[in-house]
Parts: sequence; C-alpha cells; structure tokens
Amino acid sequence: MNLLARRLPPWLLILADTVVAVLLALASTASPPELATNAVTMALCWLLAVPVAVRRAWPEPAYYGALLIGIAVLSVQANRLMPTVVVALAIYPVATGRPVWRSAIALLSGLLVNGGSLLVSMLGPAHHSNGWPDPVFILGAAWLALAASWSLGTAARTRREFAAREVRRQAEQAAADERLRIARELHDVVAHSMSVITVKAGVAAKVLDKHPEEGRKALRAIEEIGRGSLTEMRHLLGVLRAPGSVPDSTPLPRLADLPSLVQRAAEAGVQVDLSVIGTVPDSMAPAVHRILQEAITNVVKHAAPAHCQAGVSVADGRLRISVVDDGPGRRVLPGRSGGHGLAGMRERALLYGGTFEAGPLPGRGFGVHASWEIP
Repeated sequence: MNLLARRLPPWLLILADTVVAVLLALASTASPPELATNAVTMALCWLLAVPVAVRRAWPEPAYYGALLIGIAVLSVQANRLMPTVVVALAIYPVATGRPVWRSAIALLSGLLVNGGSLLVSMLGPAHHSNGWPDPVFILGAAWLALAASWSLGTAARTRREFAAREVRRQAEQAAADERLRIARELHDVVAHSMSVITVKAGVAAKVLDKHPEEGRKALRAIEEIGRGSLTEMRHLLGVLRAPGSVPDSTPLPRLADLPSLVQRAAEAGVQVDLSVIGTVPDSMAPAVHRILQEAITNVVKHAAPAHCQAGVSVADGRLRISVVDDGPGRRVLPGRSGGHGLAGMRERALLYGGTFEAGPLPGRGFGVHASWEIP
C-alpha cells in the first residue's frame, strides 16, 4: 500500500512507457499478418509508438506528433486501433501537466484530427462495412477514449494541485500555530515575572528603611527574575520578528523548572506544596508547566499571602492538573478584562482534547483543574 501511495520515480515511468510503446508496435505490425511484409507500414507503426515512450518528457510535442503520424498510419493500413490508443495515451500527460485551457485545445485538436482521419479511412475504398452504424460506433469509441484519458489526466492534475495547496496550507498553519504558541509563552513569561516583581518591589519599598537587608534581598530577587525573563523574552521575540519562520531551538519550559517556579512564588508570599505523581510525557511537559505557572501566578496576583496546593498526576491513561489555594476566591474570569491567563490555560487543555475548570471554592479559595487523555 505504501508503494502505491507514493509517486513512482520519473525514470521508472519512462521505462514503463517505453515497454508499452514496444508492445503496441509489435501488436500493430503482427495483426493483420500482411502488414509485416509492408516496410512502410511497419516503419510508421514503430514511429507511431515513439510518442508513447517520450510522452512524459515532452508531453505536447509527443501528443501533436502522434496526431500527425496517426494520419499517415491511417492512410496506409486498415488498423485503426493503434493511432487512437497512442493519441489517448499521449494526451494524458498533457492534461496532467499543462493548464486546463491548453489541454482543452489539445483535446479539441485530437477529436478533430484523429476523428477526421478515422472517418476518412473508414469511408475510403479500402473500408468494408455492413452499414453506416459501424463508422459511427468506431468514431464514438475513439472520441470516448480521448475524452476519458483527458478527464483522468485533468482529475489527476486537480488532485495534485489540491494536495500542493493543502501542503502549503498546513505549513502556513503550522507556522501560525507556532507563532501563537510563542505569543502564549511570551504572555506567560511576562505575566508571571511581572507579578512576582511587583510583589517583591512592594516588599522592598516597605522594609528598605527599617530592614535594609530584607529590602536588598527583595531587590536582588527582582534583578534575578528580571534577567531570566529578559533572556527568555529575547528568544521568543527573535522568533516573532522572523515572519513565517518555525523555530527549532526555542526554549521550552520543563517540569524540572517547577522548583524555581515554586521558589519565586514563595518569595512573593505564596507557599506552594507541589506534587508530581507518575511520568508526564515530554511532549506535554510545556503545557503542564505553563498551566501550573499561570495558575500559581494568579494566586500571587490575587491571593498573596496564601497557601497553595499544586499537583500533577498521571494515572489510568489520564493526566490531571490541580491548583487550589486558600486565598480570596474572586478572580478575573475568561472573557472579562485581563482574563487572558485563564483563557490561555483553557486553550492548552482543549488543545489535547481535555477539560478545564476554574472558579471560586465554597467559602474561601480558588481552584483550577485541567485533565486530558494520554494517547
């Protein structure tokens, strides 16, 4: 099945055409037997087979050459099958490789020239017929063969054009999806870093006069977070500045980066108890990291100081993410101003065909839950 699905190499197709051409010439000169004794007829039959052998290399010259040689063959012998067969074979690559209007002109030329030659040869003195339906039937069959070959070639050309457009569309879509992913990554980096920086800056402003060491510690944390975020943003912006490019080395977040995420949250006043149960597939690690990052960032922005339970579990073929805090339950929900974080988490979960829920808990706190099946 794989061999049939792939297009055969050109040299193999040309070899097959050459074999077909030889077989056609042999069959044409062998029947009727008296043709074998006519040197002119034999030469014309072999010459008529040449367009079949070269039809893929020179489609239009081979096709129009077949029409002209076919006239000569029909004028010297009673075998009317080979010229029509050759012309029908020759028009196929014209239909597959040339614009529709050019192949349509070729079809019309073939119908007129081949049909007219057939009609003249059948009405000549060498023709023996039992009545008028015979010429009509032969002419109709010849035209049907030409039209069918042209239709098959046109359909093949349409399929190839559609496949090429689909490949281009998929490539463009892949680039657009990748750039959208980079934009989400950029949002996550900025939102998380600025949330922590804002909290740490507020702490530094309050304690710098009375507790300078604590203030300097907060400022050093701001510097460290800012440097790391700038490095990651440079990578992401470098990709976004190159239209149509799909990055190969864009840094992706890993589960190994979660401890630093927990540490930064703790410095911002949110105590995070993190647990990872089971093995998370590498392909899903960036999405898991970003959902946890955004959920914890929301806690830092809206609930600090607070305590947060964050968990990732893989069991029974399903990956589950849960982030629950004990702070105020009010959050900015998707669809309202500033709600890009929760919307981004929802999109990441839905990307894997999963589910996403986020909302205040009874009494106090806020919960974020996402899950999807692992193939």
